[in-house]
Amino acid sequence: MSRTILAILLLVLGLGLAGPGKIGPALAAGSDGDVTSAAQSDRITEPDSWRAIRQGEAGYIGGQPAARGVLIQSEGEIWRNVRNGKLAVWAGWLLAGVTLAIAAFYVIRGKIMMEGGPSGQTILRFNKMERVGHWLTAGSFLVLALTGLNLLFGRWIIEPWLGKSLFSWISWAGKWLHNIAGFVFIAGLVMIFFLWARDNLWDRYDWGWIKGGGGLLKKGVHPPAAKFNFGQKTQFWMVILVGALVSSTGLNLLFPFTMGDIHAMQVMHLIHTALAVVMVLFILGHIYIGTIGMEGASTAVTTGYVDREWAREHHAAWVEDVEKREPKAAE
Repeated sequence: MSRTILAILLLVLGLGLAGPGKIGPALAAGSDGDVTSAAQSDRITEPDSWRAIRQGEAGYIGGQPAARGVLIQSEGEIWRNVRNGKLAVWAGWLLAGVTLAIAAFYVIRGKIMMEGGPSGQTILRFNKMERVGHWLTAGSFLVLALTGLNLLFGRWIIEPWLGKSLFSWISWAGKWLHNIAGFVFIAGLVMIFFLWARDNLWDRYDWGWIKGGGGLLKKGVHPPAAKFNFGQKTQFWMVILVGALVSSTGLNLLFPFTMGDIHAMQVMHLIHTALAVVMVLFILGHIYIGTIGMEGASTAVTTGYVDREWAREHHAAWVEDVEKREPKAAE
């Protein structure tokens, strides 16, 4: 019944946009956008029209370009079922699973402490420009993630609590925040690429870090690492590459028909959503380690300084290199 009502509303909208004298051609248009004459359309019955649509032919609104004048097309229902079906279900299970896994890791491993205790001496890890780049990317991503997850799950999780009216206003505001934050995210993405790409290339310490489990699994194990360890490098390149794909598909949705027709946009929407969920899954672990998961890590992106003991335990090769370049104290 709901599909019938939706189809009728779309049909009425299309007829209204078509204008007087264009009703027949609008209904009778084929998949190539050609419009039959009014006399021919009069001979086409309603069941014939819907049968053609179900077989893949699209109806078009008269007076509009073929790309923008699609009245109804069966692929839209396929897109809707995938988006609200398998995509949403798998995304929900993965998000819940990763969250539970992080919670279990915290219970079993506990917070990763500085084994020697804080030294009281600090070392500059990230300068001001690096911190700006980090927070441009991270802050905008948080806005994008929250508003995007609301678009994906809000109707089922949030709307029953808030009611339709309040939820609609929140979603409307979230849509605009999502669109604006997207441009900030792209700017941050470009910035951190030029700041950190060189430091995130493979080096001689990475294989040892992998074999040692990054020092996360056992206490007392601290594989040496340069400025970024292998885990951070994986995180960085995921953000750069997946973020670029999410950004490009998002721009296509924000500016319709610039990179493809309506079918391409439906596919890009599914890709955009799926890859955004992948980013959220990775970032959950990053947020955990940078906050409650590891002692002394959060100050790196707030003040820019970290305790030297923390730096020696997690980035010994980097500390050694920095200390070589520090001016020697006068004897």
